[in-house]
Amino acid sequence: MPARVLMIQGTSSSVGKSLLTAALCRVFARRGMRVAPFKAQNMSNNAAVCPDGAEIGRAQAVQAAASGIEPAADMNPVLLKPEGDSRSQVIVLGRPWQTLRAADYYRRKEALWPVVTAALDRLRAVYELVLIEGAGSPAELNLRALDIVNMRLARYARAPVLLAGDIDRGGIFAQLLGTLWLLEPEERALVRGLVVNKFRGDPALFADGVRILEERGGVPVLGVIPHLPALAVPEEDAVALDSFVPAPARGGIDIAVIRLPHVANFDDFDPLIAEPGVTLRYVQMPGELGDPHAIILPGTKSTVADMGWLRATGLAEAVRERAARGAAVAGICGGYQLLGRVIRDPCGVESRVVESAGLGLLPVETTFAENKATFRVKAQVLGGPGWLSAAAGQEVDGYEIHVGRTAGGRPWLDVATRNGQRAGLPDGAVSDDGRVWGCYLHGLFHNTGLRRAWLDSLCEGAGGHAATAPGASLHDSLERLADVVEAALDMTRLETMIQESV
Repeated sequence: MPARVLMIQGTSSSVGKSLLTAALCRVFARRGMRVAPFKAQNMSNNAAVCPDGAEIGRAQAVQAAASGIEPAADMNPVLLKPEGDSRSQVIVLGRPWQTLRAADYYRRKEALWPVVTAALDRLRAVYELVLIEGAGSPAELNLRALDIVNMRLARYARAPVLLAGDIDRGGIFAQLLGTLWLLEPEERALVRGLVVNKFRGDPALFADGVRILEERGGVPVLGVIPHLPALAVPEEDAVALDSFVPAPARGGIDIAVIRLPHVANFDDFDPLIAEPGVTLRYVQMPGELGDPHAIILPGTKSTVADMGWLRATGLAEAVRERAARGAAVAGICGGYQLLGRVIRDPCGVESRVVESAGLGLLPVETTFAENKATFRVKAQVLGGPGWLSAAAGQEVDGYEIHVGRTAGGRPWLDVATRNGQRAGLPDGAVSDDGRVWGCYLHGLFHNTGLRRAWLDSLCEGAGGHAATAPGASLHDSLERLADVVEAALDMTRLETMIQESV
C-alpha cells in the first residue's frame, strides 16, 4: 500500500509552510513512523547536497533531518536556482537540466509533471507517510493551468490539505478565507483544516477569530501556532534576509556579510550569528559597511553579475580599502571567486562576459566550465599564516556547489573525500598575512574548531577573547519546533485526516 499523505499549503510565500512541514516530520518521526518530506518545485539559491551529489532545496534537506533520514533528489524533484536577467538554472532530480528564462520554463513545465509524480510515487512506495509542501499560494489564478506543485498535486495524491496563513503580517481573514473562496469546488473540498501561524501573545485571545474562520470558511481551525523566534533552522531562501535584524551590538566582533544580489547558501553564517560576542549584519551599500573586524563575501549564483554590482555600488573599492586597513576578508564559493584577480567564462556558462576582473585580494584565477561540482566533502586544514596555524590538522565537513575551477595561490585545505570517495585535492587560497582567505567549502563555519580559531584571530582587533558558549543546535531547534507545533495543533483530528488519505 502506498504511503499516506498530508499536504501543507499556504496563503502566500513565507507564511511558514517549510517550518510547519519540518515540525510535522519530526512529530511523526518521534512517534515511530517512517516519514519523508516532498516539495515538487522549489525556487531557491539556498541548496543542499545529498549523499550521492544530487542538489535539492535546503528546506527539504532540513525536513529530511527532522524525519531522521538522509535527503534525496526525489524529495525535491524540481529546483529553480535564479540567475541574472530573469532566468533560472533548472535542477531536475538533483542534476542541472537547462537554464531557461521564465517564459521558456513555463512553456516546458508540463514536461516535468511526470517527473514530479514519479518522484512522489517512489517516496510513497518506501515510506509510511509523505508530508507534501506546496509553494506560494494555490489561488494564483493566472498560474493554475501550469500548476505542478499545489492543488493539481493534491488531487493526484488525493491528499488532505492544511492551509496555513501568517497572522503576524496581518489580514489573516482575507488570507485564509480569500484563498478558500478562490479555489475550485473540488480543490476546496481537499482543504481539511486551517492553521493560523506566527501568533504573538495568548492564543485564547483569538477564540473569536477561530469561530469566524470556521463559520465563514466551513473548515475547522486545527491550531493557532505561536511565533517562534531564534530558531537555529536554515531559512528556505534569501527572502528571509529582507527582515533580518542583527542582535544589538554590545562590543565584541563585528562581521559584515555583503548581501550580493544573487546570494546563495547564506545559512553558512548561521553558526556565526549564534556565537555570543559576535554581531553579524548584511550590507548592500558602502555607507552601511562601517569598520568591521571582518568582511565575508558569500556564495552567489551569478559571480560575474555580482562582481559588476560590487563595482557599480562602490562596494568593491570599499572592501579593498577596508582590507588595506587590516580588516579580515573571507570568501566562500562564489565569494572566493570574487576575491581573485580574474573570472573567465569562455563557454558562456554564467553570462556573455568572457572575462571580468575580480577584487584582486587573492592571487587566484577562476575559469567556468560546463560540469557542475556537487559534493559532500571531508577535508583537512593544511595550516598556513595567521589563524590557520592554530587550525592546522583539523578535519572539517562541508559541501561544494559550483561550476568554476580556481587556480593559483597557496591552498590551505586538502579535500580528502568527495561523496565518500578519495579525492586528495587542494582547495582555497590565503594571503601572506592570513587576513584574506577563501575556499569552495560551504558549511565551513559549522565546524566549531575552525570557526573558533578564526574568531580568536579577530578578537585581537575587538579587544577581547572569542566566546565559547554553544548556540542552539539544529537538533534542539527541531525538537523545540516539534514540541510547540504538536501542542498547538489538534493532533487527533490531524491523524484522522491522514488515516483517511489512502
